[in-house]
Amino acid sequence: MIKASTFFTKEQQEKILAAVKAAEESTSGEIRVHIETSFTGEVLDRAAWIFKKLGMHKTALRNGVLFYLAVEDRKFAIIGDAGINAKVPEGFWNNIKELMTTDFREGKFTEGLSRGIIMAGEQLRSHFPHQSNDVNELPDEISFDKPGEE
Repeated sequence: MIKASTFFTKEQQEKILAAVKAAEESTSGEIRVHIETSFTGEVLDRAAWIFKKLGMHKTALRNGVLFYLAVEDRKFAIIGDAGINAKVPEGFWNNIKELMTTDFREGKFTEGLSRGIIMAGEQLRSHFPHQSNDVNELPDEISFDKPGEE
């Protein structure tokens, strides 16, 4: 069985976190990565539940983005909050997902996830540029399995 907490090596996790930090440094937007071993139901429903459970809907500008992966089930979703969803072009999240899927099929999980994070960060930067009074509203670290039960 593939476990969420060991799917990425420590070095790979550091690369993913570096992508989050790079994406967030020029925007007030917030990006989180959540990895679960498995889930039941629809992947978008589960990602939306995790989004809420992590408090991502509580950002001031509603500009949080969640990258959700269920490694055993080989499913993932990208969820943007209302603020960013109102700004990005139609099909934007699906375009990121397609590029990530190409990398994932080649076993390039770290690269695909990092690339998706950077692309989301570019959109966040164009619509929600970093302000001098910005604060990091959400933790950057990767969360695993059920929030609060890592």
